[in-house]
Amino acid sequence: MTSRTCLSIILAAGEGTRMKSALPKVLHQIAGLPLVAHVVKAAETAGATDIALVIGHGAEEMRKAAEKFAPEAGTFVQEQRLGTAHAVLAAREALAKGYDDVLVMFGDTPLIDAAALGAARAQLAEGAAVVVIGFRPPSPAGYGRLIEKGGKLTAIREEKDCTDEERKIGFCNAGMMAVSGRHALALLDGVGNANAKGEYYLTDIVEIANGKGLDVVATEAGYENALGINNRAELAEAEAIWQKRRRKEAMLAGVTLIAPETVYFSHDTEIGQDTVVEPNVFFGPGVTIAGGVKIHAFSHLEGATVAANADIGPYARLRPGSDLAAKAKVGNFVEVKNARIEAGAKVNHLTYIGDARVGAGANIGAGTITCNYDGYSKFFTDIGAGAFVGSNSSLVAPIKLGDGAYIASGSVITEDVPEDALAFGRARQKTLPGKGKELRERRASAVKK
Repeated sequence: MTSRTCLSIILAAGEGTRMKSALPKVLHQIAGLPLVAHVVKAAETAGATDIALVIGHGAEEMRKAAEKFAPEAGTFVQEQRLGTAHAVLAAREALAKGYDDVLVMFGDTPLIDAAALGAARAQLAEGAAVVVIGFRPPSPAGYGRLIEKGGKLTAIREEKDCTDEERKIGFCNAGMMAVSGRHALALLDGVGNANAKGEYYLTDIVEIANGKGLDVVATEAGYENALGINNRAELAEAEAIWQKRRRKEAMLAGVTLIAPETVYFSHDTEIGQDTVVEPNVFFGPGVTIAGGVKIHAFSHLEGATVAANADIGPYARLRPGSDLAAKAKVGNFVEVKNARIEAGAKVNHLTYIGDARVGAGANIGAGTITCNYDGYSKFFTDIGAGAFVGSNSSLVAPIKLGDGAYIASGSVITEDVPEDALAFGRARQKTLPGKGKELRERRASAVKK
């Protein structure tokens, strides 16, 4: 297959009115990635040489989004919605370049498997002119049936046009096709619009190809591959299917998920073997976890890198730019943002570390915060190796604590502290004997009045 060129045309011009959203339907997300981007990834994995996105509603928004998930893709606007064949021909310029294979896919079918696309391309390599991807839904009602004879696909019959016998067929049209690049334009140009809606239907190329004596066949994909997204409920169902697939992949790769159904991955989550993930953990985009890590319950990670044998949570939040070295500890109710926590350092509880470095082996006490923002700009806090910061301390950036520095509990530190120095930054305590009792009696008397 690697020697064959392939153009993947992804139809993404639908308005998606049933989504009840100003956002184009195919830009709604599963696992932090737009629906259409999942389709692009499948096409690329199946060996697509080039991608052509056919867009319509929200064209400019689509172009901007495509720059991120498909920067090399060509975009083609379908000015009028006159059917699926008409949509494919919006990419005529790309088709005319000449490819061995042409895949036609839909931007709202994010669960399509690259293996299903590869199987269709393999049929083209064996000489088929048109390959229709079919599936077997739990109930075929409402789907076009694939009519086969002698191993060839003779027709795609819409349910309303089926005979009673044809309605019993469980093999249905998934909508996606692979077409020989040699025949693609001629077949598409042969599609007419002599139907009730006056539209140009891609499925008509089956009949046209058969009429020319070309080979037309069907391949079978799993049911989930054909699931299209039309509303928020279906979006949630597809998310659940995607997450189930990803959890299984992770566990088979050596990751322990104690309660798999409560863990949510993003499309790009990387997680190493022998990592243990407790219940109710959420991975946002851009997270890479090495092996042997323990992630305790109710933690939220996004844009973070975690090295081997680190310990996170419970109830920890790692925001973008968090970088934990080997055996680092970020404990309960700790938030880290744009900060490096070096090897063996401990930030155990109730703490905020932002725009900072915590040196190897340092210990950050409960309630410590790095005061990194003055309302206008962000500033850096540098905490040296082996430093100890006592509980309830505020480190006002920009500031540097040297290696082995010791900060007394309850301090507000505004100046650099040299290595191995002890720093106090708190008001002197004053004790007034008997004043506590006097104060209680005075307040009790005031309440009685």
